[in-house]
Amino acid sequence: MLKKVLIVLLLFFPVGSLVAGETGAREKGADYGKQPWVVDIEDLTEKNENFRTAWWTGKNLQMTVMSIKPRGEIGLEKHDKGDQFIRVEKGKARVVMGKSKDKMTFDKRISDDWAIFIPEGFWHNIINEGDKPLKVYVIYGPPEHPAGTLHKTFEESEAAHSH
Repeated sequence: MLKKVLIVLLLFFPVGSLVAGETGAREKGADYGKQPWVVDIEDLTEKNENFRTAWWTGKNLQMTVMSIKPRGEIGLEKHDKGDQFIRVEKGKARVVMGKSKDKMTFDKRISDDWAIFIPEGFWHNIINEGDKPLKVYVIYGPPEHPAGTLHKTFEESEAAHSH
């Protein structure tokens, strides 16, 4: 009987830690979306060393974390369907936005704990102006990247988007 209980516990332990928000080693392609998930988002964001990692992709939302190298950037982009929320956990950045990529009328400098709201259809870029990696998390509505997206570098991300 004890053997059966141990087997059952071993089978359910990984599920319990997954739902609770396991943030240890991660296989490429793992994404906790479409199931309940609780996570220390500050810790997850600050420990991330990849350019972009999608951790949760649901039907209407997606959460990714990003680490932008000093003097690096997210890259000029526009989302035609959906809004975007970005929170800076650590670092200094410049945010530029505009209705046209040739006319960026919004230009602000931000740092730790600032939030950026990007309306659908706006061109935007976030540039790291610090001497340490910029650590941010991003909420897309609807999801922007395939579930489980993992780009180790800016260049890898650009190649995946055919830029």
